Parts: sequence; C-alpha cells; structure tokens
Amino acid sequence: MEVVYTGKTKDVYRQEDGNFLLKFKDDATGTNGVFDPGSNTVGLTIEGAGRAGLRLTKFFFEVLQEHNIPTHYIDADIEKATMTVKPAVLFGDGLEVICRLRAVGSFLRRYGAYAQEGQPLDYFVEVTLKDDAREDPPITEDALDMLGILSKAEYQILKDLTRRITQVVEAELAKKGIELYDIKFEFGRVGPEQQIVLIDEISGGNMRAFKDGRHIQPLELEELMLA
Repeated sequence: MEVVYTGKTKDVYRQEDGNFLLKFKDDATGTNGVFDPGSNTVGLTIEGAGRAGLRLTKFFFEVLQEHNIPTHYIDADIEKATMTVKPAVLFGDGLEVICRLRAVGSFLRRYGAYAQEGQPLDYFVEVTLKDDAREDPPITEDALDMLGILSKAEYQILKDLTRRITQVVEAELAKKGIELYDIKFEFGRVGPEQQIVLIDEISGGNMRAFKDGRHIQPLELEELMLA
C-alpha cells in the first residue's frame, strides 16, 4: 500500500481498491506530556491509545450509521489498529470543526475576559484551518466562502451535521454518567455527488469529557464506554 499521509495520531495508506486505510498510533496531542485535544502538536505517547481510539471510533461511527448520519467509515480491524474508509476530498488543506458545550480550552484562552471556565455553551460551532504553522487559526463563514474553501450552503450543512453528531455522542456518553465539554471533527466530500460526510475519528483524543467533575483521559474513556 502507498503511504499518502503521516499525521500526528494516524498514518493514511491508499489501497488498490481505491479505499484508504487509517493506521491509529499511540501518540496523543498535548504539551509537555499533558494531553490536550486542542493542541496541534504531539505531546505524549500513551501505550494502547491507538487501539482504544479505534474502538471508540468504530463504536461511534456505527451508532451514527444507525442515525443515518453519513461518514466515510467502512470497517475496522482492532487488532491491527486499522480502519478502512471511503476516499474523501478535504475542504482546502483541511478544516477542524469544534462543537463546544462548555467554555474550556482555546475558547477560554481567547475569550476569558468575557467567559467563565466551564460555563455552558449552546452547541457553539467553530471552524479552524488545519495549519500547524499558524496554530490552526479560526475562520469565519464569510471567509470560508470568499476564499473558495466552503460555500455558505455547505457551511450550513457542516454546522448542522456537527451539532447532530455532537448530540449523538453526548447522549451516548451520558448513558455512562459522562459529560461532554467539547469535541472536534473533520469532514470531507465523498462520491460523485460530493456528499459532505464525517471523516477521521471520534475518540477520546478529540474530545474533552468529564465524570463527577474530573477530566477523563482517552484510555479511561474507552474503558468506561465499552466495558
């Protein structure tokens, strides 16, 4: 298989049938050994994090299928820590879409003069460019449209999907007494119709979740959800 991308937490391979294989790694984003899903650098390696992330991703993607929410997911091999997905075209060089339920992380760092830590947010959707050199800058709906990255009609689809997916994830976590604070997604266009679908993953590595006021680390989140 051809290696087409080496990422922080996954490597991507092109298969002969045209689909892609995602290889989940044990690396996690953060700084100085402290996990942070909003970071754009690898800060630590957690043994078993790759398979744990894949287990949760498989679980959530299959739940989304039951809710008729489109994704690029085909199947997964937990032992090999790989997931087979449909080919997808990114928006520009890639976007990250964050849905925020409470004020933490980069939202609090930016707006701390107006927001209190942990205050409720009403499914606030924020889009950032995937651009490590510029620290993943936020970008507005108007700028996305003017720069030809995403039309205003596509932005509304993206925003609606983000909120729908977040509500599904939030409900599943709540079944285990876990509260979702924020979560990060990626999207792409799939097929001749260029349908906008969820891509990448849904795991402890791209969300902040709390139980009894305590932040749940990625491996523990997988154990709590799938035990």
